[in-house]
Amino acid sequence: MRKRPSAHRNGVNGNGKRPPGRPRSEEARLAILSASLKVLAKTGFSDFTIEEVAERAEVGKATVYRWWPDKAALVADAFASSTVSKLRFPDTGSIYTDLSQQMRQLIRVFRSRRGRIVAAILAAGQSEKNVLTAFRERFMMPRRQEAYATVDRAIARGELRRGIDRDLLLDSLYGPVYMRLLIQHDPLTPEFVDHLCEMVLRGARPVAHEMQR
Repeated sequence: MRKRPSAHRNGVNGNGKRPPGRPRSEEARLAILSASLKVLAKTGFSDFTIEEVAERAEVGKATVYRWWPDKAALVADAFASSTVSKLRFPDTGSIYTDLSQQMRQLIRVFRSRRGRIVAAILAAGQSEKNVLTAFRERFMMPRRQEAYATVDRAIARGELRRGIDRDLLLDSLYGPVYMRLLIQHDPLTPEFVDHLCEMVLRGARPVAHEMQR
């Protein structure tokens, strides 16, 4: 005979009231994100299913679809939520230090199991464009907005020249990181990040006549 869910299991205490703490909807959302990472690690993106995630998270499929329209959006959010606290940009007063510290954190993520998730997302995105769209909108663009602010502070301090193409600068810094992640022709190391930042940022410094103003 199947047991009825206990009041404690449903987040309700003995007097019928929900105890203080996270609302159950937030608990369910976090459980879904956690389950998504576990399913992705086990199956890869191609065999990833909402059904298995819902089963692991002990929620209905409708609960998953309440927050995410498809598996691409769910996977992108799951990855982003697991890394957001690690990938914030510091504000040290030095563009070199700000970027090199953040990029060192990024390669730590890419060298962990999370790196295989990124590789799987990018691979799937070659045939399923909505996957790349979800990854770009839910993971990359929030990080890029933070990076823009970091670059703008450096311009205001006179470390970078005015009018610099921010996207080209950031693509020049982060593009080689993604290339090494995917091609694996050379390792992702802190020394690689330091050298890359020094080389790219050197070319972005103000020219002589700007520095004299």
